[in-house]
Amino acid sequence: MSHIVVVDYGMGNLRSVAKALEHVAPDQRIEVSGDPARVAAADRVVFPGQGAMPDCMREIDARGLRPALIDAARSKPFLGLCIGLQLLFEHSEEGDTPGLGILPGQVRRLDPEGRTGSDGARLKVPHMGWNQVHPSRAHPVWDGLPDGTRFYFVHSYVVEPSDPGLSVGSSAYPDPFCCAVARDRLFAVQFHPEKSAQAGLKLLSNFLSWNP
Repeated sequence: MSHIVVVDYGMGNLRSVAKALEHVAPDQRIEVSGDPARVAAADRVVFPGQGAMPDCMREIDARGLRPALIDAARSKPFLGLCIGLQLLFEHSEEGDTPGLGILPGQVRRLDPEGRTGSDGARLKVPHMGWNQVHPSRAHPVWDGLPDGTRFYFVHSYVVEPSDPGLSVGSSAYPDPFCCAVARDRLFAVQFHPEKSAQAGLKLLSNFLSWNP
């Protein structure tokens, strides 16, 4: 039985993520914990995302989670969701906040000012709703999810990896942006699989069966 820890940093969709994981892996041990020792002991780690980057990083440090998260992202299957993608990078424009610096690159604010979507409606920030995702290369976490699969987004910022090879998926609002990255044992997405119906459950199932 695998031990999967959903990281509790006082913010985020912890219970909905845990319930989604329990749904796709009823035989696995799913634990919600903010204890760095439990994160270190896990076989797999999921960092769910919600909230502002400055608050997120402050809570991570207050709980002593930084070393455990950095080690987990480098040494075991690690899934970052929404802000769990953004915090992996070096710096965010949101509050001029340093991230964990695991991946090279920046996080910038979406700026669709004066732009309209395909339906003619004016685009707003945050970007909220269902949007198509286009994998840029094959990866086991994408298995069974065809190009153009829709996932649910809620965000005001997007990542800009310094290394284009980190990107494994894109979406658009209205300009294309990186919405998924992967390196070694790490996979992270801007959207919310736990809110993305069957497509999201499939992605979570793929992550749990992925053996990098």
